[in-house]
Amino acid sequence: MISFYSLFIPVCNNSLEVISVFDDRFLNYEISKKNKRKKAGSILGTVFLLIASCLMTGFITGRAIYTKLSDEIKELRVKTQQKEYIISDSDITLENALLLATDGEMSVKNIAKKVGPSIVGIRMVTKSPRYWYSTDEMTESEYEGSGIIISNDGYIMTNYHVVQYADPKNSLSKNTTLEVFLSDKQQAAAKFIGGDSKTDLAVIKIDKKNLPAAILGDSDELEVGELAVAIGNPLGLEFQGTVTVGVISALNRTININDKVLNLIQTDAAINPGNSGGALVNSKGQVIGINTAKISVSGVEGLGFAIPINEAKPIIDQLIMFGYVKGRPFIGISGKEITEQLSRYYGLPVGIYIVEVVPGSGAEKAGIKNGDILISLAGKEVRTMTELDKIKENYKAGDTVKAVVVRNGKKITLTLTFSEEQ
Repeated sequence: MISFYSLFIPVCNNSLEVISVFDDRFLNYEISKKNKRKKAGSILGTVFLLIASCLMTGFITGRAIYTKLSDEIKELRVKTQQKEYIISDSDITLENALLLATDGEMSVKNIAKKVGPSIVGIRMVTKSPRYWYSTDEMTESEYEGSGIIISNDGYIMTNYHVVQYADPKNSLSKNTTLEVFLSDKQQAAAKFIGGDSKTDLAVIKIDKKNLPAAILGDSDELEVGELAVAIGNPLGLEFQGTVTVGVISALNRTININDKVLNLIQTDAAINPGNSGGALVNSKGQVIGINTAKISVSGVEGLGFAIPINEAKPIIDQLIMFGYVKGRPFIGISGKEITEQLSRYYGLPVGIYIVEVVPGSGAEKAGIKNGDILISLAGKEVRTMTELDKIKENYKAGDTVKAVVVRNGKKITLTLTFSEEQ
């Protein structure tokens, strides 16, 4: 029997070259059977027979295992961006089969069958004012992403940015609806359970039972180079349930996304808009990451990122239990950014125009009102919502700071105590 491993190596023309590496002992054994020398020394013959006997014993013992595994590995497909290379069943040896099946590892086909039903499509439809200063005229927008069923009774985890306008803390939530699309094409209205913008995680729920919940793995056990399978809905529901394959390219990548620093898994499995909230799966069919971002730069491919499941678990647990992450500071305002251009046009200061103040929040207790323009918090200039969030992250619930607002053309300094984000 000839034993070989097929290695796929990238070459300069961006294609793949298949290189077969042979094990000399097995190769020589096959040749020796066909080309026996009539005159061989007795010692050499004895040694040869012993080797042949050992090999045949191993062959007989392992053949049953190979037969059982062969159905699972009829075709091992390795895909690149543009080409597909197929190793057929006739090319797969017992030794390769054993290597592929160790430690409970699964084929990509079986991973897709196991995890695919747990991945859903999410559609968020929201109505927002056409003009920042008026709600008289509304415009409707649709957003689509992915989610992962994590319980049989309908809890689904996803990225916060996929469902953010459904968050009751958002001024658009009253005009926002969520709909979930299951892998069997069933549809269901969804309820926002909780979200955390800092970690970009959220939980929603549908009113259905006996759903196929995904099995969560251990992202701390990941190693660079192992299989990574991404399942989600790239470019929206039209491509629902798309499976892409790659490897774990790197661990503990610190990435700045919208001025929020996240610790992420890097993979070259294709991740595209619409994949957000979908699953990154290991070779055992366990979810080890939540796909969240990719680097999109001309000439650069294969840079996708996922939130490690071990970092997501405690956040998801709190979102299900409380609807929020305990201890996070909360101001209690919704607003629109007054840019330099708007400032010149309307004669207003650059800052955050307050559209809504949450009842009972620190902002309301401080005396902030609708129509105020927030220009400073904790002694730092505020020009955008991102800057405001960045300042807020330096504090915890219960901390007190000074807030400066402009009201009717006059600056007013207020004392703001952060409430707990809920």
